[in-house]
Amino acid sequence: MGRHLVFVYGTLKAGEPNHEEFLQPPHDAVFIGKGATVERFPLVIASRYNIPFVLDAVGQGNRVQGEVYEVDDNTLANLDELEEHPEYYERRQTRIELFNPSATVLECGMYFLHGFHEKLLTLPRYDNYSSAGAHGLPYRLRDDRAPDPLNPYSTIDDVKKDFV
Repeated sequence: MGRHLVFVYGTLKAGEPNHEEFLQPPHDAVFIGKGATVERFPLVIASRYNIPFVLDAVGQGNRVQGEVYEVDDNTLANLDELEEHPEYYERRQTRIELFNPSATVLECGMYFLHGFHEKLLTLPRYDNYSSAGAHGLPYRLRDDRAPDPLNPYSTIDDVKKDFV
């Protein structure tokens, strides 16, 4: 089985809503360290579910902080399913500088929102996400999102330019 480095910046970080379900046992994920993107990207919170997105717009935003994990093929497949890679998010290799004395730089898979609506670039930009942050926009878990058949809603409608 293969091993992969992934960089998580949102609800998958330790202490955030999706961490236990996707990066704790029985999943094979080893914490490597905290770090930040070498390049700058906009990290925004969008949709009625307050989802953190890193927009595929290099140079516009901040060095995004997060965590690096080494995962097996099955865990990577589960993360891809959660992030709906490659249709919704796109996972691609990105340089991450670890917060260690030697400032080690690693190539890690990171999930980007591509094909986003330009209005997302007008939202506040963050360098570090927490669902319980001062922004007052707590993430809503998928299980807590009650569907309304009379008013169907998709986050794609809010964030993808092809659907707005």
